[in-house]
Amino acid sequence: MHLTEIIKSIISDILIALYEPFWFAVILSVLFMFVYKSYPGVKAAAEQWILWFKTDKSFRRMFLLVFYTVMILFRTLLNRSMWANPLSDVFGNWGLFKQDGRLTTEPIENFILFIPFIVILFWTYKNRLLGKTIRLKRTLLISAKITVLFSFTIEMLQLLLCLGTWQLSDLFYNTLGGTVGGLIYYIMYQIKHRKNKRIKEQKSGIEGR
Repeated sequence: MHLTEIIKSIISDILIALYEPFWFAVILSVLFMFVYKSYPGVKAAAEQWILWFKTDKSFRRMFLLVFYTVMILFRTLLNRSMWANPLSDVFGNWGLFKQDGRLTTEPIENFILFIPFIVILFWTYKNRLLGKTIRLKRTLLISAKITVLFSFTIEMLQLLLCLGTWQLSDLFYNTLGGTVGGLIYYIMYQIKHRKNKRIKEQKSGIEGR
């Protein structure tokens, strides 16, 4: 190997090592500086956070939603290696076996990925997204819209930032999983709603005696 090729390889490896964690470093730095400027010390910030977590139900739900969203972003964007050609496999993989016969769980992973996200999202913002009356058709439609928008945004960022590959199969399975997540939330809500209704009816019966 010539000296110029060695130097080129070293420079390339250094730039890639700096680029891959770049966005994570930016996000973490912004959050750290926000905490640093908002509170006199790390201890005070930690104590306030723990207090909010203990006493505020909405805070706990939001934390869970943000936590899972960050997990999705890490899997799809923040913790990905650079790709020279993000459009090298546009159609993606639709089955459990690749073209060379190797087993892959990627379609299953993409399907499962957005199920908890939609459940937690509706759990956190039920009234804002679904209204006071929860209907199955509306729940499934909003689930699909949110998932396809979020997934499409991730795919476009992968394309623009050369992180991973842009694939139609990812978009399809993510959207399908998000819609199933909406169905799961609807079933869970109906079970809880009927249980609460039955408890209220029992209390009303006891008070009416």
